[in-house]
Amino acid sequence: MPPLPDPVTELIPIVTDPPPRRRRRAGRWLIAVLVGAALAAGAAVLVTRHRAAGASLPEKTVAASTAKLERRDLSTAMALPGTLGYGTPRPLAGHKEATVTWLPQAGATVKRGKQLFRADDQPVTLFYGGMPLYRNIAGANLVGRDVRIIADNLSALGYSIGHQPAVGSWVTQVSAPTANPAETTSTGNTPADVRTAGETPSSAPPSNAPPAPKVEVKDGEGVLTSALRSAIKRWQDDVGLPVTGTVAVGDVEVLSGAVRVDAVAVQPGSPTNVELMSVTPTRKVITVAAELADAGSITRGAEVTVVLPDEKTVQARVTAVGRKLVAAGDAGTGPPTLNVTVTADQPKNLDKLDAADVTVNFTGRTAKDVLAAPVEALVALTEGGYAVQGPAGLVAVKTGMFAQGWVEITGDGLAEGMAVAVSS
Repeated sequence: MPPLPDPVTELIPIVTDPPPRRRRRAGRWLIAVLVGAALAAGAAVLVTRHRAAGASLPEKTVAASTAKLERRDLSTAMALPGTLGYGTPRPLAGHKEATVTWLPQAGATVKRGKQLFRADDQPVTLFYGGMPLYRNIAGANLVGRDVRIIADNLSALGYSIGHQPAVGSWVTQVSAPTANPAETTSTGNTPADVRTAGETPSSAPPSNAPPAPKVEVKDGEGVLTSALRSAIKRWQDDVGLPVTGTVAVGDVEVLSGAVRVDAVAVQPGSPTNVELMSVTPTRKVITVAAELADAGSITRGAEVTVVLPDEKTVQARVTAVGRKLVAAGDAGTGPPTLNVTVTADQPKNLDKLDAADVTVNFTGRTAKDVLAAPVEALVALTEGGYAVQGPAGLVAVKTGMFAQGWVEITGDGLAEGMAVAVSS
């Protein structure tokens, strides 16, 4: 096949001097060449335009903010509002069928051995203990924790209670004799069968009665010995109760300690087995309503500082952390809180105030001279844990204390002054 003519060098002669036959062939050749060139140019344009339209524009880059790792002390210290007062009042009711004949005034303080109120014109005395009396303390060698309460209180009031059987010993427990009003003396005091210590009761049990059971004395229990019954009689005579040597339910009220009468709920003439008054501890305390997240770091015995309204500070410590969540706010719609009780180391520092709004500074935990990063520098890893973005890339870290917007971190390659990326 002969070579194709050069369109520039060979077509010009054809165009300038065209024989008739060659003129037609040259014309067709020229048209084909021009059309091909046009198609090629159009294809090039189409390809160029297609690529231009599909190309993505480069994204704008924003320079990441950075912060430097620091060595610093971290502390979970916090300041929470508190209320100075006598604590939360609790209701107090009598435990006997009688009529109230006297009540103390609001604000009065009642200590061990003093009367809380009078029932049928007889005193109802305050004893200290961890449980109420639930039965009459009567019967020779009665054993129980309630007997220990009577023994401990009489001993604390100065009455000799004699020897108490040791823990692990066995005693013969005899049922209490049936009370016989006819055996009471003319003064309404001492029944004949319990008049003196160790005296044989006038009515012996029947000969066919089953033998009295033996009971082991356990830790925290007391025994109603003849010496203890004599101490009960002396105490009853001193306070103006019938001298029986036994203590009936309702003759005393057992509380954890001395109380202050917060408010009186009834008037003389009311029955005693209803709510008579509300009482509080006698020592002033500061009550803090701490949200659950804050209360989690507060422990009993922790030292705190109380800032009074006059800006004076009082050293104190946490004496109780509540376990019952309560709703905060007047409408009860606030976040749940726990009541934290704080007591001053020197109560006399609070003598001039009965009630006030104060601030309690909790020191919390402290981590000294630790490597720390802003919390915003932490990057959560998909496999769990955290990392920070350093100059050479992500560095896995182990976190420690979080406090004041910083977090304690440890990890390979970390050093003070190292720049890490932080989220804005």
